[in-house]
Amino acid sequence: MEFNQDTLQEFKENQKTQFLASQFESELVKLREAEELADSDPEMAVLAEEEITRLTAQLQNQFAEMEHIIEANKEEEAKPFGVMLEVRAGAGGDEASLFAAELASMYLQYAENNGWQTIRSHVSETEAGGYKEAAFEILGSEVYNHLRYETGVHRVQRIPATEKQGRIHTSTASVAILPMRKKPTIEINPGDIEMEFSRSGGAGGQNVNKVETAVRLIHVPTNIDVRCQSERSQLKNREKAMIMLIAKLEAIHEEEEMRKHAETRKNQIGTGDRSEKIRTYNFPQNRITDHRIKQSWHTIESTLAGNIAPIVEALQAVAAGGEVGTEEE
Repeated sequence: MEFNQDTLQEFKENQKTQFLASQFESELVKLREAEELADSDPEMAVLAEEEITRLTAQLQNQFAEMEHIIEANKEEEAKPFGVMLEVRAGAGGDEASLFAAELASMYLQYAENNGWQTIRSHVSETEAGGYKEAAFEILGSEVYNHLRYETGVHRVQRIPATEKQGRIHTSTASVAILPMRKKPTIEINPGDIEMEFSRSGGAGGQNVNKVETAVRLIHVPTNIDVRCQSERSQLKNREKAMIMLIAKLEAIHEEEEMRKHAETRKNQIGTGDRSEKIRTYNFPQNRITDHRIKQSWHTIESTLAGNIAPIVEALQAVAAGGEVGTEEE
């Protein structure tokens, strides 16, 4: 009986299967001895064949168990351990930046409600107190499953505080939910990355003011850049920035693949494209409408306070093949 030697070597090098691999090799030696005995000693052939049958079954079971452990480990590595939440102000000037900040606050409060860890990676604020752009890490094994359908353009319709004529303004902000994985699904050429360092902003004492710990990475072929200043050391910020950059590039790759197959996908919620308008927050009518599933909720204040579970659950239900709601006019 022959076993895949390359796979066995993989078992021996993996900490989770090393012990089983050692046992397997010991049993394999016994099998070879029994096979030799069966061939060389006719009187012992019957007993040897019984031992061969027992050992073969045992080895097959052990091999299958190790394969299962390796496969489960690969699935765990591919599963996102968290996401990078990225919000950007769109059309609408200061009102758009304020809306972007509100959206970020909504997701961070939802994360707190679920007991997920949040880390502020990079924030660029406007004079009005809103966000021009911001990035946050939200860590937890179930985060991506909850927030994966939030990527897209969010639109707000309301009367801004600075509006003296009482006119309703329409502004937008884009949201991107980028899964972060232990093992990347794409490869990046180190030569394609440019690196810049600067002093971190915000609280942090003398270290922040004197040492260039903030990191910006630019992926030259796509001109995509990420910034990270959440850690006190340049090395840790560089490591986190690389995770963020990989998450962005993986998301772009996934968007392209999803667009290719969009026509054949069932229960289509969207392509995950950040340019796709997915939801409107209409303040005068106290109505939130998700345009992909044509469903509305009259809970703007509660939703922006972080209670987005009803929307999340509705999207998950549609993705799983549930009923599509009716959009209210």
